[in-house]
Amino acid sequence: MLSFLRFFGRLTLWLWRGLMGAGQLLLSLAMMTIVALVGAGYLSNHPSAPKPKTTLVLDLSGHVVEQAAPRTGDLLSASLLHQNDAGDIELRDIRDTLEAATKDPSIDRLLLKTDGMQVSGLAILREVAWSIDRFKASGKPVIAWADHYDQRQYYLASHANQIYLDPMGQVLFQGFGHYRNYYRDALDHLGITVNFIRVGTYKSFGEPYVANGPSPASQEADELLYHSLWSDFTHDIEAARHQPAGTIDEQIDTLPQTMLAVHGNTAQLALNQHWADRLMTPQQLTDLLKKDGHADSDGKDFRQISLDEYASRLPNPKGHDIIAVIVASGEIHDGEAPAGAIGGVTTASLIHDARDNPDVKAVVLRVDSPGGSAHASELIRRELALTQNSGKPVIISMGNLAASGGYWLSLSADEVIADPDTVTGSIGVFALVPTADGLMNKTGIHTGGVTTTWLSDADNLLRPLDPRLTQILQSNVGHLYQDFVQRTATSRHLSPNAVDAVAQGRVWTGRQALDDHLIDKLGNFHDALEQARQRAHLDSQAAILYVDPNPSPWQRWLNLLDQSTGTRLSLWFKFPVTSMPFFQQTLPPMVQDLSPLITPLITGQTSYTPLTHCLCRVLP
Repeated sequence: MLSFLRFFGRLTLWLWRGLMGAGQLLLSLAMMTIVALVGAGYLSNHPSAPKPKTTLVLDLSGHVVEQAAPRTGDLLSASLLHQNDAGDIELRDIRDTLEAATKDPSIDRLLLKTDGMQVSGLAILREVAWSIDRFKASGKPVIAWADHYDQRQYYLASHANQIYLDPMGQVLFQGFGHYRNYYRDALDHLGITVNFIRVGTYKSFGEPYVANGPSPASQEADELLYHSLWSDFTHDIEAARHQPAGTIDEQIDTLPQTMLAVHGNTAQLALNQHWADRLMTPQQLTDLLKKDGHADSDGKDFRQISLDEYASRLPNPKGHDIIAVIVASGEIHDGEAPAGAIGGVTTASLIHDARDNPDVKAVVLRVDSPGGSAHASELIRRELALTQNSGKPVIISMGNLAASGGYWLSLSADEVIADPDTVTGSIGVFALVPTADGLMNKTGIHTGGVTTTWLSDADNLLRPLDPRLTQILQSNVGHLYQDFVQRTATSRHLSPNAVDAVAQGRVWTGRQALDDHLIDKLGNFHDALEQARQRAHLDSQAAILYVDPNPSPWQRWLNLLDQSTGTRLSLWFKFPVTSMPFFQQTLPPMVQDLSPLITPLITGQTSYTPLTHCLCRVLP
């Protein structure tokens, strides 16, 4: 019996050691696999220098953004839905790549491909076009080719030396503007009341919930805005293509007749109207680019390098004279936020760190935001003011949007520079509080109880909003509006009455904002950097350093992997799917519209936070 027990004990020990050894082996193999994948991804992103007569391929499939958001959730979501998610392309990569390629003797031409490009706002389009023009001015040709061009894609293509179009393609101009959905009757039918508390005649964010159509003030502001933007947009394209002013509007008006004349052949129509220089299939394009020694090593394709490949070769900024660039892109929220969004605490901390860095001599804040939390906006502005007081120049560079809370950020700066078509202003404040007491009555649900004060249950959204709370909110919103106006007046050296006259929640283009003294000058990001250099007394060799929120350790790993590897790892570790941004972006537009009402009603909570937000949408 004793010998049997000893044998059983040894057997158990062997089995345990075997299991532990197998577990360690599997863990080691998994870690080696991950390291190998990371290494392969790293090496694939660091190619050798391009050979002479290489074509730089600027493929803009995806969203062109000021700052890319973390990709983990989107990659997983796209994989689960079997969709091709092209991802984000950072504007800085386009600018830096084209600037470097302009001086690189190995790069002798640029191929611009815009199929699948998604971008909102004219400021980003103009920034990319400016970089293309600088490349072209160096004497290197730019060729654009696409299956189809929508009006945004064609804006960039118009800056090429030659525009090629697939024989089955088209060039489509539509114009600006859109129709909003208005939910007043539907919400009344459901028994949901929306309390829209605002200061500013033109503050139209809440109108879709309290009206069945746009107010006259909203209609007036939108009409002026859209027509101004459309005028600039068409003028730029017509000038780039040497077309008479008004050509695009005239061709839109006569489109039914001109389509009949070409028997519905949209590509031929583009050729006839001089929007395309030549119709060309992808193979014909490849054959063209293979000429003059441009064939690759096997002769089957042309010698080329992609935007990602070239950008990965660019050196990191170095030096003791640094201009720090901080991107404020997205809606403004309280607390912390990752890259691609604005958290009051996060962005304020980035500015604080730049101010405390002795190598940083100036700060450029690149703003692309419709606004959001007034408190978070003020946190960021305070840090900018402290940076100014420390002796370091602060320059605001406005992108697509710098409206409402996005404009608030500009109120502590040595210079405010906007694109002519930046949507800015919207100086106004509002609060939006939905209540579902009517819905409860319809379903036969009632509430009752005892509280020590009338405020104890004031946040119960299943009861009507107490008039006393409405009064408090209106008072708070009014105070914030006066504060906004006064801060603007102080910053812009205007009287409060002069600011109030152009405030009231109304949006303006950058060009109009200059006329109203809300900004200092028109220009692009390059102009903002030059202004920072001059004010900090730096030479042209000063380094440009982007200061971004630090990603989590897990995100750092995934950023080194390609899309498929990142997706597989995400699946292995079972990320929560329903909370991911991709799913939120793919919700039907009506659900997105109603999300400010649905969320508090479902959770039963509202913060009663006054917002400085602009319901801005420019391009279709």
